[in-house]
Amino acid sequence: MLDKVKKYIEEVDKFSSNSIEEIENFRIQYLGKNGIINDLFYSFKEIPPNEKKIFGIELNKLKKNIQSKINDQKLNIKNTKDDNKEIDLSLPATKFKSGTRHPISIVKNEIIEIFKNIGFILSNGPEIEDDWHNFTALNLPKDHPARDMQDTFFIQKNPDYLLRTHTSSVQVRYMEKNKETIKILSPGRVFRNESISARSHCIFHQIEGLCINNNTTFSDLKSCIYYFVKSFFGEYTKIRFRPSYFPFTEPSAEVDISCNICNGKGCNVCKYSGWVEILGCGMIDPNVLKNCEIDPIQKSGFAFGMGIERITMLKYQISDLRLFFENDIRFLNQFNLSI
Repeated sequence: MLDKVKKYIEEVDKFSSNSIEEIENFRIQYLGKNGIINDLFYSFKEIPPNEKKIFGIELNKLKKNIQSKINDQKLNIKNTKDDNKEIDLSLPATKFKSGTRHPISIVKNEIIEIFKNIGFILSNGPEIEDDWHNFTALNLPKDHPARDMQDTFFIQKNPDYLLRTHTSSVQVRYMEKNKETIKILSPGRVFRNESISARSHCIFHQIEGLCINNNTTFSDLKSCIYYFVKSFFGEYTKIRFRPSYFPFTEPSAEVDISCNICNGKGCNVCKYSGWVEILGCGMIDPNVLKNCEIDPIQKSGFAFGMGIERITMLKYQISDLRLFFENDIRFLNQFNLSI
């Protein structure tokens, strides 16, 4: 039986053909359901125990040689056809489609450029954060009820670590290392344990600003927000500040703009109010400054934060937030800013 296998190996090595049909018949002869390989494997039980190891090695070698021979013969046929193919030099060149930037990236870069014009610099931090930088340093101790405002993804092996729920943690890290004038912008991904719908997602993007100086006032904050809104949404956009609550700022406010889809007349996007919320802001709470070892008597500052998805939806009048994450080329091709 072993001699029979070796004879098949020799036959396989000698096989050569330029015909697809002959190669296919060769494959069926050896590897088909009723082919030689299956017969040999079926005969394996008849082999004496002391010869099974050698027989198995030779049988696997035969099977491997057959498959390799089939692949080589098919490749030779393909290469021969390619060599004989004439190239028509008069044909037009293949057009390469250029890509486009993702709308989130387009809007993020536009926001960054606006704030760079008034002196803000970029600052980045880790997406996996510890409890101190994400919560406690921001005036949210472990028993604080405001923690429930953000449904958090905690790391199961170490509950002191989590996926950051905001980019405010970047600001804390920056304040710990810098005690003088601060003017930073912190863009990045954030994560919250929320159900996915047309208006919410468990992953989204934020961009937050922080400004600290000796005599920073709420008036400075309003001037900064007015500059951004007029630059991004247009000179005739109306703005209003509403009192609000955030644990890390006091006083705090939410900023609305006149709906740019219905021009303030009322539609389903603005819930027929004529106004759309775009960001939250406020003066930094003295406790946050103390936690970062900054003297709240000597220094004061403001902070603001916005969701980039919401700004993008307003800019391009997109009604479903999930479109940003589906990688649908038909959707992405609408944003014709080339890479």
